[in-house]
Amino acid sequence: MNIKLLMCKNAVIGLSLGSISLTGCNNNTAKAQKPNIVFILADDLGWADLPIYGNKFNEAPNLTKLASQGMRFTNAYAACPVCSPTRASIMSGQYPARVGVIDFIPGHWRPYEEVTVPSNHTQYLPVDIVTIGEELQKAGYATGYFGKWHLGDSKQHHPLNQGFDEANIGQGYYNTKFDPPREQSSDKIIAERLADFGIDFIEKNKAKPFFLFIANWDVHCMFDADQELINKYLKKEKVDGYPCNAIYAAMIEQIDRSLGRLLDKLKASGLDENTVVIFNSDNGGIISENQYPGVEEDRMQMLVPSKRHIYKDSPLQYIATSNVPLRNEKGSLYEGGIREPLLVKWPTKVKPGRVSKAIVSSVDFYPTLLEVADAPRPGAQSIDGKSLLPALLNNQYDPERAIYWHYPVYHHDVPAGAIRKGDWKLIENLVTGNVVLYNLSIDISESTDLSKVFPQKTKELHTLLMEWQKDVKAEFPIPNPFFNPEKRYEWGKHPDN
Repeated sequence: MNIKLLMCKNAVIGLSLGSISLTGCNNNTAKAQKPNIVFILADDLGWADLPIYGNKFNEAPNLTKLASQGMRFTNAYAACPVCSPTRASIMSGQYPARVGVIDFIPGHWRPYEEVTVPSNHTQYLPVDIVTIGEELQKAGYATGYFGKWHLGDSKQHHPLNQGFDEANIGQGYYNTKFDPPREQSSDKIIAERLADFGIDFIEKNKAKPFFLFIANWDVHCMFDADQELINKYLKKEKVDGYPCNAIYAAMIEQIDRSLGRLLDKLKASGLDENTVVIFNSDNGGIISENQYPGVEEDRMQMLVPSKRHIYKDSPLQYIATSNVPLRNEKGSLYEGGIREPLLVKWPTKVKPGRVSKAIVSSVDFYPTLLEVADAPRPGAQSIDGKSLLPALLNNQYDPERAIYWHYPVYHHDVPAGAIRKGDWKLIENLVTGNVVLYNLSIDISESTDLSKVFPQKTKELHTLLMEWQKDVKAEFPIPNPFFNPEKRYEWGKHPDN
């Protein structure tokens, strides 16, 4: 038999040929490349904001197409109802309480409230955390991070020192200043600039496996978008029961267009069949910045000054979206604050058009991506997440899985902890100690407290929550000696800021 043919056949079936070189084999299987990974994170995008989750006003055709080509999850959650802790959970595979980043950096602070809340242990992602970027680097991946980081801005804590070969971080819309500085497409809005950065990264690294993380600023306030898109939605017929904020809708389409350009680049480069694409958000949708309804002075504008004339004398100056049928919003442990869109495309692996009811947390991305990359887990680091590969490949999952939250600060709600196990969810008020119980299979809006009707289920979930809090060394609010009922809603500068 021809020695070259024999060598290639042995390479395909995985037999070792010692020191014999396989150079010259034409069979691509002999040197199959690990899957590329593209992770796209939206900011403040709610579960109910996308057409594929029932929205009738906003438009996102590329995300709809992505869902048709892969798997859409209906029970996916952020590990926290605000940005920095969820981002830390993605980078670490750990719950925010274990990481020690429990609030956005630097954090909320109300000096005269009933309780004094815990602070972040560090105002950055701890340097001893082995990030998913670092693990994928070890596995031979080129790694790139572009967009909002919010896990520490100093050189030591920059993504360039947290596992990413190339990174530019910044936030805002137009005229964004990136660190390190980057003038490429500086005249464009940030969603388009991030697409440019991502396309450039793919082009430079297409010959080897890569991990590309695009962290959008959209749809975070202050709201801004290209005027042409805003005009489109101003003219569009409105939908009853939804705010139909044209600027907010335009921002969603900006994310969608940016995603579409990245997917087009993958296809044009012949990489789409060997690339895992993940789309997710960092917390639930924000309805308004009026964190305490009825407190008039707490109302905050949500539009950039240059766009405020669009909704002059309109409530849409202050209202972004609606999370209906979910309750509440960003900053709350009700479903509106934590349930997220999650789409995953992996051609030849994930069957197109599938929908999964698997209960998922953002802590799960870390072990999932390690398994995709066939990389080992870091030996000394606790991993709270579970791999999603059984759900992705075979739609197999534990319907009774328990996931947890610890958000012991004031924001759009009071300090609270929560657990979801199967269809049941318990929320504990960390100020009063009161608990409420909901069955999400029949009450996704969390409108009926069943804690008194099902006392055993309440006790079971509360016990699990307390055991988990002990395991992650969760810290709790303490009575505030400076409590002042007349000034309780005043915001102060965080002591660690």
